[in-house]
Amino acid sequence: MYRYLLMLLMFFSTLYSNDPIQPLPKKVKYDREKALLGKKLYFDPILSRDNTISCASCHNLDLAGVDNLQFSYGIKGQKGIINTPTVLNSIFNFRQMWDGRTKTLTHQVQFPITNPLEMGNSFENLIKTLKKKSYYNNTFNALYSNGITKVNIGDALEEFQKTLITPSTFDDYLRGNKNAITENQKKGFELFNKKGCVSCHNGINIGGGLYAQFGLTNEAIAKNLINENTDNNSFKNGYNPDLGLYNITKNDFDKFYFKVPTLRNVALTYPYLHNGRIKTLNEAISSIAKAQLGLDLTKEETFLIEEFLKSLSGKVTIIE
Repeated sequence: MYRYLLMLLMFFSTLYSNDPIQPLPKKVKYDREKALLGKKLYFDPILSRDNTISCASCHNLDLAGVDNLQFSYGIKGQKGIINTPTVLNSIFNFRQMWDGRTKTLTHQVQFPITNPLEMGNSFENLIKTLKKKSYYNNTFNALYSNGITKVNIGDALEEFQKTLITPSTFDDYLRGNKNAITENQKKGFELFNKKGCVSCHNGINIGGGLYAQFGLTNEAIAKNLINENTDNNSFKNGYNPDLGLYNITKNDFDKFYFKVPTLRNVALTYPYLHNGRIKTLNEAISSIAKAQLGLDLTKEETFLIEEFLKSLSGKVTIIE
């Protein structure tokens, strides 16, 4: 009950806020040399136990930081149990991963590296492997006083991910260029605010700033979307991806709570939800409006909001 009231409070606060959504900054501060090291690591399958999977395997920067699969594949062709979120603009998220188990990207990278379904490695083995490579050994020692460590590997990858921001035409619009987006996109943005989507999807990242309970106003729709997930891997090692934050806290009040995903590049990061059950953006808009806001959007309203969301797509520039 408390969290439901909190959600209502956030909804009304955004209605009366002048700037519930802010444009992406034009520049982000980062350490260039560490970012270049992180870039090398990001694209290198050396992070995985059998040298077959890199960060880019699942977080393809040519595909808006995802792979457009319901579940990604790790070493030995193993199928994952949760949909891959985008890495683009992830530096602006208040937590990382669907269940928000980690606050920083430095910490977050430890999970895919050691997950047996993903990279299946250990840091003890990875550090030994990296030390045998002259580039990594020399570069880490030059940039970090203690050389190659678990924390430093994560730090380098975070510095690279700081560069993965994607300003879009909508950011130009927010900065005052009223011709940056189409009339339909303007109407969609107005509906996005009026209908209450902005109550969760706000801030710089238009999401990624809070937890929300899946099925806040319509549990039946939410449970239907969850229960359709019949993948055999869903409950491996006692982890149920449909329970969200509960898996971390073991607090019953946290069941079905997830970090609200960013909507930046959302037209490109299909399929949708933590279980990838929704294939199209149009369906995602109508289903989430029903489950989270209790709204039955018309086809016209759904179309216009979709048009607005397309204005959030931007190109990433990879540092050289």
